[in-house]
Amino acid sequence: MRANKSKNTKPELIFRNILCASGIRGYQLNKNNLPGKPDIVFSKAKLAIFINGCFWHRCPYCKLTLPKSNQGFWEEKFRKNKIRDKEKQEGLEKLGWKVFVVWECWIKSFVNDLIRL
Repeated sequence: MRANKSKNTKPELIFRNILCASGIRGYQLNKNNLPGKPDIVFSKAKLAIFINGCFWHRCPYCKLTLPKSNQGFWEEKFRKNKIRDKEKQEGLEKLGWKVFVVWECWIKSFVNDLIRL
């Protein structure tokens, strides 16, 4: 798990390319002075965006199954991930920030739709 990146993941890069292609600029990356170090931050609008991987953050849309081996470990790991995600979001909201979560599957779906055009 140590090899899993926390910054500049493929979904983040794709999302940032979409923002750039749309002419949306002026954001900052991984602001470490905010709870949870959001992936993308629009400071003036107080908007924090998290790009969540479906596997690690247990996407509510994908209905992923648990890995077959060591299920107790994975259940606990994913449970803690979800709690941590909620705490990050609540921490930002208490500071007056709007929080938006973008799921990896949304980005993949968007890119696939573009390819079909």
